[in-house]
Amino acid sequence: MNTKSKEALFVANALTRAGVTPWIVDLSLKTHNVDGADMTGASVVASVGASWQMLNGQSRQEAATVVIEGGGKILIEHFLKGKVAGAIGLGGANGTNLVCSILRAMPYLVPKVMISTVAGTAAVQWYVAESDIAMYPSIGDVSLNRITKSVMEDAALAVAAAVKKRTKRQIKVKNAPLVAVSSFGGTAACVARVAEGLESLGYEVILFHASGTGGKSLERLATSGELIGVIDVTTHELTDLIVDGVYSAGNGRLTAAGAAGLPQVVVPGAIDHANFWVGHVPEKYQDREFFRYNAQNLLMRTNAEEFEKLGSEIGNRLNATKGPVRVLVPLEGFSEHTKRRAHDLAGNDKGPWKRPKEYQLFMDSLKKQLKVAPIEEFALHVNDTLFADACVNAFVEIASGNYGKSHLSQSP
Repeated sequence: MNTKSKEALFVANALTRAGVTPWIVDLSLKTHNVDGADMTGASVVASVGASWQMLNGQSRQEAATVVIEGGGKILIEHFLKGKVAGAIGLGGANGTNLVCSILRAMPYLVPKVMISTVAGTAAVQWYVAESDIAMYPSIGDVSLNRITKSVMEDAALAVAAAVKKRTKRQIKVKNAPLVAVSSFGGTAACVARVAEGLESLGYEVILFHASGTGGKSLERLATSGELIGVIDVTTHELTDLIVDGVYSAGNGRLTAAGAAGLPQVVVPGAIDHANFWVGHVPEKYQDREFFRYNAQNLLMRTNAEEFEKLGSEIGNRLNATKGPVRVLVPLEGFSEHTKRRAHDLAGNDKGPWKRPKEYQLFMDSLKKQLKVAPIEEFALHVNDTLFADACVNAFVEIASGNYGKSHLSQSP
């Protein structure tokens, strides 16, 4: 409110005109005397045992940490009490980081909007992360003029309409049990067949694209109580994790479903490559083998050492699971790219993508580490119909103890 009070009040008035009740929470990092907030900055930091005056002597980062903790605590408390049904924020780079750090704590599907000067930058992947914040580019800096006013009004109308839609849902519909399936272009045929098989059995399916954010979203949803199980066809993000590729989902991948006790079918789908942006391959990987997937994305073929690490990583992560798990391995190839040829960065042919001897190193490592379940090997490619059907059948077998058998009376 110390720098954006006029804009905040403008958005609040737009919300009122849209038929909802605004509640302004001040996230200022220093004390001020500007009025207009329903929840003052002093109240925000007091909620976590701090004083507003204390922030004056702190760095921006230190003060932001306190305000984020207090703002998140207050927002969640009011949401759980039914006092808040949605959220909207505005700001520049620092304001976007501040607000989005708070909004990310809100559950999925609760309307959340951010009006931001940096909504069109690469930093959005960190601001939004695995949440469902809708970003509105402010076009100009966050100030009041005919251009930015129109953006702010549109954003206010959007969040108000979403809130009113959700609050009108008085009758709860009994939904089909929801199963998460991880997906990627290289495993698309398997994913499509798995989804079809699950839906034919009465399940609802949510797909998560294995591009980092998708894996984080899968892990988060696994802890929410929304899922009844996971068919992790595409564990590809673990490859990016170990080589620091651009599609890493972080160290939490392949952990949440197991911790929640959900039944899991796990496949080493698309672990035969990592991802880097064209023109931005780290120096240490310059002599590796690649496939140019599109104008932006280079796929780097997984080597023997990395396959061994992946076997160990998958085994160790699954050993911590609290629920039933089945591990299915398609020995004839982990992605569609096994049908292609590899090239160096200059475009010279480096032979077939498929390297069965290196896949065996993965298998040996996985067998050595995995203690909680046998490894089921198939002389099939990941995208073969029979392999996809085996994934569904395996899930049906382990899920039958977690969900009513009436839903599982047939198999695809």
